[in-house]
Amino acid sequence: MASIKNYFKQWFSPAAEGELAMDNTFRGIGGMGDNLVRKTKGDKMIWAIVVILTLASLLLVYSSIGSLAYRLSKTTESYLFKQFAFIMLGLLIIYFAHRINYTIYSRVALILFLISIPLLVYTLMFGVQLNAGSRWIKLPVINMTFQTSDLAKLALFMYLSRLLSKKQHVIKDFKKGFLPVITPVAIICLLIAPANLSTAILIGGTSILLMFIGRVSTKHILMTLAVALIPLLLLIGIAASTYNKETHEQEKLPAFLSSGRIPTWISRIQTFMYSNKNDDNEKLYQINQAKIAIANGSWIGRGPGNSLQRNFLPHSYSDFIYAIIIEEYGLIGAAFIMFIYLLFLYRCIRLYRKCPFAFGAFLALALSFTLVIQALANMAVNVNLFPNTGVTLPLISMGGSSFLFTCLSIGIILSVARNVEQLEGSQLNKVAETEADEQVTNAATT
Repeated sequence: MASIKNYFKQWFSPAAEGELAMDNTFRGIGGMGDNLVRKTKGDKMIWAIVVILTLASLLLVYSSIGSLAYRLSKTTESYLFKQFAFIMLGLLIIYFAHRINYTIYSRVALILFLISIPLLVYTLMFGVQLNAGSRWIKLPVINMTFQTSDLAKLALFMYLSRLLSKKQHVIKDFKKGFLPVITPVAIICLLIAPANLSTAILIGGTSILLMFIGRVSTKHILMTLAVALIPLLLLIGIAASTYNKETHEQEKLPAFLSSGRIPTWISRIQTFMYSNKNDDNEKLYQINQAKIAIANGSWIGRGPGNSLQRNFLPHSYSDFIYAIIIEEYGLIGAAFIMFIYLLFLYRCIRLYRKCPFAFGAFLALALSFTLVIQALANMAVNVNLFPNTGVTLPLISMGGSSFLFTCLSIGIILSVARNVEQLEGSQLNKVAETEADEQVTNAATT
């Protein structure tokens, strides 16, 4: 009895009460953290890549947001906290998306695809006009612009992965295999192209690549490429024929070419084809400022937060953030960022090869292709290897609906990885049980 009293005295004395409470609190927090870590599955390398890119995003957005903050009379810290909030929300989306069995995405693929079509039509007709393009709709409650092409792209790749997995037995047939696969791609690309040609081209290119991997007939793929190249070659031909090399100006376009964003496309092609370093006009302003940033960066860069061109380069926090990376971290830092994206692609290709089910394999590959191709396109624009496209750098450019959909895509990839991990674990357990049974049998016989 005395020992029991001493026990309670020891634990419920005033000093010990505080220690016990603190100990239980830390155990509770630690338990929550351990529980979260245990429930976080999938490819650990992909998780590490996400953390690296989001940390880089915080640094780069905070460094490059000064001109926008000044123009809108806000502080850079407010944008830092906003980006931090987007990153936290994005990580939650990745976590919850990766906890869902990826077969659910096959079931909702058709529904999301059918929803995205009227949304794209509505965007073309009534969308918010920004930078001469109608790409966004405004969400009424949260007063946030939403780029419908992000949803359409995700829905298309879900649906395309489902079609490719279900039609492998007839995939070489034109009517039964090819037409059902190419039709949704054509619909989405044609609805996105009038407002955002570059995104439509990237989606179309990724879809063709996925179809090639999905064993679609090479003849049918080449035919599709030939049809798709006709309008692009016509556009390049018109750009070349309507440019005056003596005055370095665009000639007056016919009335049927003056509607929509066609003049913008032609102007960008002409700027890319005919501009030189001696030209100094408004069309070349972004490219010239990006080139100055790259020249300032050299090999090792000026250091974090020391960019000079961030106040002169338009959209330095989104479309041209890679130029800021080169200026602050040099070519070495820029090469490291490119390596991270390529490592992400390699891990997803490895996942594709290990996944035993066709839908999961195609889905992981499609989503990784679109993210990495978008990243490479952004880098190419920043170093003037490609005409200006307006695409952002995934997970690094300032947060928005595109950032959140990127996180959702990565969450789906990790859902596939989690499933593969569980299958591998169950197979190892079966092998271990078999070996144990064999050892018991051998011991019994000896």
